[in-house]
Amino acid sequence: MSRPPYVNGDEALAAEFGAIRPRLVGVAYGLLGSVDEAEDVVQDAWFRLFRLGGAERSEIGDVTGWLVVTVSRLALDVLRSARVRREEYVGPWLPEPVVGEGDPADRVTLDESMSLAMLVVLESLSPAERTSFVLHDVFGLPFEEVARAVGRSAAACRQLAARARGHVAARAPRFEVDEAEHRRVVEAFARIVRDGTGDGGGDIGALTALLDPDVVLRSDGGGVVGAARRPVRGSDRVGRFVLGVARKYGGTGRLTVTTVNGRAGLLWARNGGLAVYALTVSESRITGIDIVMNPEKLRSVR
Repeated sequence: MSRPPYVNGDEALAAEFGAIRPRLVGVAYGLLGSVDEAEDVVQDAWFRLFRLGGAERSEIGDVTGWLVVTVSRLALDVLRSARVRREEYVGPWLPEPVVGEGDPADRVTLDESMSLAMLVVLESLSPAERTSFVLHDVFGLPFEEVARAVGRSAAACRQLAARARGHVAARAPRFEVDEAEHRRVVEAFARIVRDGTGDGGGDIGALTALLDPDVVLRSDGGGVVGAARRPVRGSDRVGRFVLGVARKYGGTGRLTVTTVNGRAGLLWARNGGLAVYALTVSESRITGIDIVMNPEKLRSVR
């Protein structure tokens, strides 16, 4: 027996959705900074598309475009509500890292600009500014499509993106090194930290030489595990903080170089928990260290 026509249509739609799903999760992740929330938003968009009747589906000329706009609208709603929760967060709020050797292509297609440091900068934008900037400047959507997602005119979204662009340019990491140099600095940092777990206590001079004088360290424990409640600033204070943590946990853990949001970072399995280190490197010095320890944000990390 032949199958009803709508069965074949559903299968084709599901196949198209499956092919673009990692990109959709990447868009939502850029807006939300959370893979879990991004996946929920994408799944919601899929349910909305699947529930449409045949006549309504036939009016969609571009399924990919429809899904990108729908995912963006849903993510914008989540972002607006999340801002209140993040303002009440215990200590610094950091994005959920994407950890592993290369992006998990079956889960999320991560834009190369979406480092943890960049996502932290995006947190300071308004939801409408962030959405306009991410959709246009990062993912290349025309402002007419951005306007459909944000619910404003194309001209207004162009202004939002321009304002966001200026803010990002003023705060985003500058002069980032190439991937090979970035990895070299991360590996040098890892060696010093490993040495700090021993009886010698680590070479504070070698570590501070690797750190930019104005380096900033942020740690996110979410009130669940111990972490610094405020950013630590300056090479001497950051160096002593890092080596103090190494001495405290060194005997119970294993520090490995891995990939964090597409670039070399560190995974520290210690004392039954995990910590992910994302390092920002400029001119061969570390300008930022973002440490995610909140277990809620590391559930997918192996």
